[in-house]
Order: sequence, then C-alpha cells, then structure tokens
Amino acid sequence: MKKQSGFTLIELVIVVVILGFLAVTAIPKFLDLTDQAKQANIEGMAGGFATAVSLARAQWEAEGRPQDDTGRNSVDYDGSIMVLTTEATGIRPGYVVSSAAGQNNGATLGGGFTAANCVDIWQNILQQPPRVTDTLATLNSDSTMDYFAAKSGTGATTLCHFYLKETLNKNGDNFIDPGTSLTPATGNSFTYQPANSSVVVYINSN
Repeated sequence: MKKQSGFTLIELVIVVVILGFLAVTAIPKFLDLTDQAKQANIEGMAGGFATAVSLARAQWEAEGRPQDDTGRNSVDYDGSIMVLTTEATGIRPGYVVSSAAGQNNGATLGGGFTAANCVDIWQNILQQPPRVTDTLATLNSDSTMDYFAAKSGTGATTLCHFYLKETLNKNGDNFIDPGTSLTPATGNSFTYQPANSSVVVYINSN
C-alpha cells in the first residue's frame, strides 16, 4: 500500500506568501500597462484620423478641387461622398466636415456644423471605426460604444472632441459628460479642427 503525501502547512504558507509578493509587484505593473494601452489607443486613433483627413484633402486636390451639384467642395473618398470646408475667414478649403448623406452641411463651420457632423466624419473617414455617439445617454446605455463625440466653437475655432469612453470619469455606473474644454481635465481624447485639419491628442491619468 502506497503512502499518501501532500503539502505541509508550512509549505502552503510559503506558497501563499510568495503569491502575495508577486501580486504586490505585478498589479502596479499591470495597471501601468492598462494606462499605456489606453494612451496607445487614443494616439493610434488620432493618427489614423489625421491621415484619413489628409488623404481626402490630397485626393480632392489631385482631382482638381471638384464640387457637387450644389457647389460644395466634395470628393469621393473610398466610396463615400465627403463634403469639405468652403474657404472663409480663417478656414482653409478642402477638409472633411460631413458625408453628403449626413444631416448637416456645415461646410462653412457655422450653425449647421454640430456634434452629429463629428460622428458622421468619424464613421465615414475611417475604415471599420470603433463605435461612437454624441449622446451621453446612449454612451451609458449601450455597452458597444467605444467613443464619445462632442463639438465646441464655431467658424474657424470649431472643434470635434473624441473621448475614449473607458477613460472618462463616472458617477456610479454612469459616465460623466467630459465637456468641451480646450484642455480637458478628464479622459484621453483628441480634437479635430476642420478649419485647418489640426489634430491634437490629450492624455489625462485617471
């Protein structure tokens, strides 16, 4: 008959202590990697967005600055007809403001340009983009949403703000509106300025 053997109490205590030491050293590094991943996410999206805007502008220039039937600057960008900015004070022509199918025109970045334009640009300028909404209620009720879009300014100062949902502050289970400050105090985000195609990334540690 074979003698049964197992771990002694001392051996189990030593294993638990070792696991405790590993947890104390590994968890902070894991959290740091999570923050780095969120930062890389927003930087990657901002880079892809800026590249797409530049490609649409370059295609418009290469095709001789075409216009649609209503006289708006437009270009067929990878199968999507995109409406571009119209030259005005402080506004350079040829940068994306919406798709032709979008509800708003906004070519002169006046009152017709809303947060819906920002969502429309996102959905049409990027290939297989993460899901985005400009409604906080939708952000809180639809777990498939990844980004929150907002708009600030008018004319040459118009900005689209794109926030990574997972970096926003929460009140209980609900995300808090990050606002549209030029220097956001919460969340990782980037802005797009249609007047000159400027894309700026903002990183906030949460």
